[in-house]
Amino acid sequence: MEGTAGKRGVINDTLRELLIGILAAGAMFQAAGVWFVKNRVSYSAGLWIGTGLALFLAWHMWKSIDEALDLGETGAQKRMRGQAAFRYLVIVMVLAVLMYTEGASPLAAFLGVMSLKVAAYLQPVTHKVILKLRR
Repeated sequence: MEGTAGKRGVINDTLRELLIGILAAGAMFQAAGVWFVKNRVSYSAGLWIGTGLALFLAWHMWKSIDEALDLGETGAQKRMRGQAAFRYLVIVMVLAVLMYTEGASPLAAFLGVMSLKVAAYLQPVTHKVILKLRR
């Protein structure tokens, strides 16, 4: 089954479209936001760290759901709660490291993480655009 999750680990079409949307949102935030900040390097580094984190979070959610489907109801709920807690912990740790090291803007990193939300809302649009490009 092409484009479906499973034991082969094939990324499904919806996840692929979500990942493309995250990258597009990151590029949009880069193009628009870099003109409004004093430290462009810090902004850009933080934004792309956050966008990379959003890519990881989307993949991890997909993988967690795929694995939970093989469990019973109770096991799946427990697994999903644990995996969600893990994702939140990763976000907090990355932002804490950025705040502590001051190597990149933690606010821009948070904006990059929010590209996941933008991509989720725009996924139906992304789907239509990709279908048109494939024709």
